[in-house]
Amino acid sequence: MEKTERLYERDAYCASFCSTVLACEEHGGVLRAALAATAFYPEGGGQPADRGALGGARVVDVQEDDGEAQDWTEGRRIGQQYLEVEILNGPWKGETLEAINYLTIYTNVDAKIGTKIVVRLDLDDEGAPYIISIPNYNRAPVLLGLLAIFAALLLLIGRKKGLTALLGLLYTLACVWFIQVPMILRGAQPVVVTVVLVALTTAASLLFLNGFSRKTLCATLGCIGGVAVAGIFAALCGSISPLNGFNLPEAEELVLRASDRGLKISGLFVSGILIASLGAVMDVAMSISSACWELRELNPDLPRKALFRSGMNIGQDAMGTMANTLILAFAGSSLNTLLLFQIFDYPMIQIFNADSIAIEIIRGVAGTIGIILTVPLVALLSAEIMGPKKKA
Repeated sequence: MEKTERLYERDAYCASFCSTVLACEEHGGVLRAALAATAFYPEGGGQPADRGALGGARVVDVQEDDGEAQDWTEGRRIGQQYLEVEILNGPWKGETLEAINYLTIYTNVDAKIGTKIVVRLDLDDEGAPYIISIPNYNRAPVLLGLLAIFAALLLLIGRKKGLTALLGLLYTLACVWFIQVPMILRGAQPVVVTVVLVALTTAASLLFLNGFSRKTLCATLGCIGGVAVAGIFAALCGSISPLNGFNLPEAEELVLRASDRGLKISGLFVSGILIASLGAVMDVAMSISSACWELRELNPDLPRKALFRSGMNIGQDAMGTMANTLILAFAGSSLNTLLLFQIFDYPMIQIFNADSIAIEIIRGVAGTIGIILTVPLVALLSAEIMGPKKKA
């Protein structure tokens, strides 16, 4: 019997086709048919089984290209391309393969000769590699270049402080990726893990920057306190609303992919707020603590009350700008949702009660409250720890 032609490998969007029945047999009370050509994926689900491997590639030739820009696509071309690509890494490095590149409004890797892309590879029945799809451009070189520029500027302008700041940042990222994420995936309570992580990363980052001193101690304690306040406020709001990790956009995928690992999804909402507010709270805490330390160095006999007032004044100036930064960051992440609300003319009651908006409001307000309460906390700690010794 001849081999069935797999139409889905040529056109992933094929919705109808004509074919010839090559064979038919009864199996378990149902009929099974072998077709000359089929668009049905063998394992269902509308896409190939995820057995392939991702690899980097470079376009060496564009054989056919029928893509055209439409009025509504803002310059994006729609159509398909027939490409020859050279695999740049992995076991098939150096091989040249053919690929069909579908240009849609959403998946739009508009390739030219020399374009570096990411391809999904698999093996056919004879064991030869072929390209399933082209999911995206290879942006790794650009992103690595941006990170290199960031690090160079930080070192050039910050010098020693820049180096310590970079080390602190790398330490924080390493803790998130190698400690927080694996522990949460193994079933640890997300909030508990994140609270410990916040304490460790705050202390380490500030110690990298300033070494062990009273200034560092005040900033660390104030930062941990401010983030804790933000987390407690978010937890209370989530409990009253009610909102938790199951209301997040990624919750469904997490349930499907990681529920068998013991992942506790409900706690991810508060954990995300703790991490998101950490940077802004740390900034305010360090600014107040550093300023109070400088005042104390200039005037060692400055009374505690005056040091506290100075810390409050400095904090009030920083508080407004940092609150705006946090609120606008959260608002920016919801811009597309806000546009859709206006397009469909949603009533305000529906907007305020939408999960996405409620989550962003709680995130923004909780982080801002953490910043606000960090100001008096750090000012008080600075006055008590840095102020002149009390006379007997």
